[in-house]
Amino acid sequence: AMSRIVLIEDNVNNARIAQKLLNRAGHEVVTAEDGETGLEKVLELTPDIVLVDLGLPDVDGQTVVGMMRQQESLKQTRIIAFTAWPEATAQEMALAYGCDGVITKPIDTRQFAAQVVAFLKPQFDQTTS
Repeated sequence: AMSRIVLIEDNVNNARIAQKLLNRAGHEVVTAEDGETGLEKVLELTPDIVLVDLGLPDVDGQTVVGMMRQQESLKQTRIIAFTAWPEATAQEMALAYGCDGVITKPIDTRQFAAQVVAFLKPQFDQTTS
């Protein structure tokens, strides 16, 4: 199924590669180069997934994620930290910020689209089993 994805990433090269890979896998991708524009697009489109670079030029990733988390309309949206930080740090920060997961850069071009869409699979609720 096609997903609608908003990618908030200030590095144009990174954004272009990610967008190309996701488009090739059949997804609709809208990009934004800063947090403010990204937030506008997210609110406008209510995407399935937001990929957000945590080091944006205008507002930090934590602020962007926090703002998205406050929106009732985005309850179903998966927010994924997209960062060049070391995996362990990235996981920790993403959790602290309220993200649903992390994809670290540099991306694995063969796996990237699948990694992104994997976050849409229903997470099993551990508490009820």
